[in-house]
Amino acid sequence: MGFASPQRGDHALDLQHAHTSDIPVTGVVDTYPAGHVVPLHSHPRGHLIYASSGVLLVQASTEQWLVPPTTAVWLRPSIQHQLTAITAVTAHGIFIAENISADLPPVDCVVHVSPLMRELITELVKVPHQPPFELRDVLLGQLLVEELKTVVRLPFHLPWPDDKLISEICENLMRDLSHADNAEVVAQRYAMTSKTLHRRFLKSTGMNFGRWRQKMRLMKSIEKLLQGLPITHVALESGYESHSAYSVAFKKTFGCAPSEFISTAYGNKKSGQGVPA
Repeated sequence: MGFASPQRGDHALDLQHAHTSDIPVTGVVDTYPAGHVVPLHSHPRGHLIYASSGVLLVQASTEQWLVPPTTAVWLRPSIQHQLTAITAVTAHGIFIAENISADLPPVDCVVHVSPLMRELITELVKVPHQPPFELRDVLLGQLLVEELKTVVRLPFHLPWPDDKLISEICENLMRDLSHADNAEVVAQRYAMTSKTLHRRFLKSTGMNFGRWRQKMRLMKSIEKLLQGLPITHVALESGYESHSAYSVAFKKTFGCAPSEFISTAYGNKKSGQGVPA
């Protein structure tokens, strides 16, 4: 956040006062159309990124995180990251002073946004970044910080390898989700044994080849689900043999079925809209 959105024309969202404010917790809000990219940048304060509608992809050098509604990404101060709007999105950015951030999650992660946290974020983006401040402005930030100390981390992340060759393999795998070559075939293509491939994947991502590819396929499939494609179509394009196999893997990884995820992302349960099957 802090770069021009189409709604602002050529005018970037000015974050100078948000970063230097005397008030320790500040916030901004902006909207982006599907496909919009906020290029690589960082913030001197701790950064909580919350999408009240739509889905964001947050990419850093070591991780990628999806941010559907009811979740947010927590980034420590000065972490370089890029934002991509998977769908049209309303993005809230909360900035927390560095001395306070030290008491918050020690790793960058996706966290659950409770109804209370959601309301606090919504109110904090209305707080001025310069005096005069009200006592309420300070208390809102203090309460959000206390909530962040108790949040549950969620699995909407994909570790990115620091190994240059493994990174190249990962990029190629992401270009074709239905790619069926097993570890042995992939390893041979890069002049190594499957044992070496698994070892280098584990060292640079914390996962072996198969587990990383499955997580990547499921993460990328969310983009297609949110484009309104039928679940069966998404399952096949993601390398699964059936709707049911895909749904089982999705629920095991993310804690809910694909149809439940779509309902949460777009509020279909409340609106009565159907979910593509």
